[in-house]
Amino acid sequence: MSEKAVEVEDWRLRVFDSLSFPTLILKPDKVIVTANQRFFDKSGVRPEDIVGKTCHEIFYNSKEPCSAELCPLPGVLANGEGHSILREVTRINGEKIWEDRVFSPILDDAGNIIYIMESLRDVTRVKTLERTLEETREFLEKVIQSSASAIVAADLNGTILLMNKVAEDLFGFSLSGMKGKKSVIDLYPPGKAKELMREMRDERRGGKGKLPPTKAGILNVKGEEIPVEVTASIIYEQGKEVATMGIYNDLRERLAVEKVLKETQAQLAQSEKMASLGQLAAGVAHEVNNPLTGILLYASMALEQIAKEDPLREHLSYIVEDVNRCKGIVKNLLAYSRRSTTTKEIIPLNDLVHQSLNLIRDQKLFGNIGVLKELSEEIMMVHADRNQLAQVIINLIMNACAAMNGEGVLTFRTHRDKPNKRVYLEVCDDGCGIAEENLPKIFDPFFTTKEPGKGTGLGLSTSLGIIQEIGGRISVKETGPQGTTFLVDLPLFVPEENSEDSLTQDPLNGERNT
Repeated sequence: MSEKAVEVEDWRLRVFDSLSFPTLILKPDKVIVTANQRFFDKSGVRPEDIVGKTCHEIFYNSKEPCSAELCPLPGVLANGEGHSILREVTRINGEKIWEDRVFSPILDDAGNIIYIMESLRDVTRVKTLERTLEETREFLEKVIQSSASAIVAADLNGTILLMNKVAEDLFGFSLSGMKGKKSVIDLYPPGKAKELMREMRDERRGGKGKLPPTKAGILNVKGEEIPVEVTASIIYEQGKEVATMGIYNDLRERLAVEKVLKETQAQLAQSEKMASLGQLAAGVAHEVNNPLTGILLYASMALEQIAKEDPLREHLSYIVEDVNRCKGIVKNLLAYSRRSTTTKEIIPLNDLVHQSLNLIRDQKLFGNIGVLKELSEEIMMVHADRNQLAQVIINLIMNACAAMNGEGVLTFRTHRDKPNKRVYLEVCDDGCGIAEENLPKIFDPFFTTKEPGKGTGLGLSTSLGIIQEIGGRISVKETGPQGTTFLVDLPLFVPEENSEDSLTQDPLNGERNT
């Protein structure tokens, strides 16, 4: 060999030994020709221990070659191109490592493969980091998905990058199904997303890039607005904004609970008012009862002494009748305050409407008001105190007449819901209606919109107590500039035998209605 050839060969050997990865030179039959110094230093073997042996004998102590699935060398020989494979191997000391084995062909001048260079790269650290990163990613994914709050992340263009299952349920769509079709801006009413971004950038709120818990509305896929409490933040990378994240808590259940709590508190306050009113009613009833007894006594004595043809006799009979009605009202007040008992009977609802109208003899109250009766022909019996229910209907009539200011049509409607065992009375006027701000207060004691001296504010509150006492309900069915309709909902009286015959039997006179 010439000196120049020796010099070139020596240069090549120095390059081979200087490779940073352990490297072997193999023949096409997998027999090891040599290895670089890095390989000997890492493995601790000597050249005579490996030269002339196959790679599978050295690495796997096996006489059988590795399968094509595990060894890329056959592919290198077939294609003449380099290949690599990632393998987990066990060292002599039992330590498990990950190696990236790269097989590169060495060609002669004719382009034939004469040797294969196999480099062994220890990538255990990289694989460990990858595994740690994957485990961390999976853990964070589990944390996000297991959160009871909805979580959404998006880039600065509004593209949604992440949604957990709670968010998908809240907004009504999945990220995979709507990818590219939904922007984070679409999750809010118009202008709300930009408003929240301004607040996040305002360091005076929750700090730079932070939005403290804030009540807002979001839109689901149907366009329905849902009240939520949102906490959001801007995600920074090297000081630059790259994404945003929002955490949402659905407030619908909480608001419903708060509403029930407020209603319960209002009912408690109302009960306290009604208790106080009951005490007042009892005192007033006892004070009024004494002079009423005197009026009734002297009017009855005068009625007995006056001649039948005397024109004053009719007026005296009206006095006796009205005093008796007043005494019934006093009795109702005492019952309202739980200091007396009511007399319940089986009453046809339609008869009660007629009776209540007959009790109002003041034609000035009606003026030019017409009365329309749309009463069902079905038998509708209620079990209640006749005077109390008449008091409720009379109160509704007087309120309706006041609303119509002496001109209009007063309509009565009755109907029966036999399957649910309810009967209904509607009292309708075509007056001015009830102002929206007054609707929640109309059943409050002493609340009235009438002028001083023209109303006490006790009519509807007393009516409410009477109706509730017998298991009924009274409410405003509708109101507006065209008029108001009050709905009285009462339990239908059904005899115990619950037969069709009993429902068509008039309990007052024993006759069947056909």
